[in-house]
Amino acid sequence: MARTIVDMLEERLGVDILLLDVSEVTILADYFILCSATSERQLKALAGDLSRQLKAETGRPLSIEGEPQSGWILIDYGSVVVHLFLPEMRRFYALEDLWKRAQTIVRIQ
Repeated sequence: MARTIVDMLEERLGVDILLLDVSEVTILADYFILCSATSERQLKALAGDLSRQLKAETGRPLSIEGEPQSGWILIDYGSVVVHLFLPEMRRFYALEDLWKRAQTIVRIQ
C-alpha cells in the first residue's frame, strides 16, 4: 500500500515525496509518507484524491486530521501514515529530523 500511495502522490504532482520505514523505531506504523504541496488548493486535492481512491479500494482511511488552511493533513491507514504539508509547515515540524533513524525507502524530489 505504501508504494501505491507514493505513486499516486507523484502522479498528482506532490513534491519532495519521502517514504520512510519506521517499523524499527516506533509502534505507531510501519511506514510514514511525507509529501509537500505547492498550495492549500493542491494540499486539499491531494488529500481528497488519495482518500477517495484508497477508500474505494481498501475501505480506509482510519482517520484524517488537519485542514488545508493549517498546512498539514495527516491520513492514517493503520500501517501507513501519510503526512501532507505545505513547505513552510514541513520545515517547521521537521519530521524528517524527528524520524532520522528510520530507513529511507523512496525519495522523489
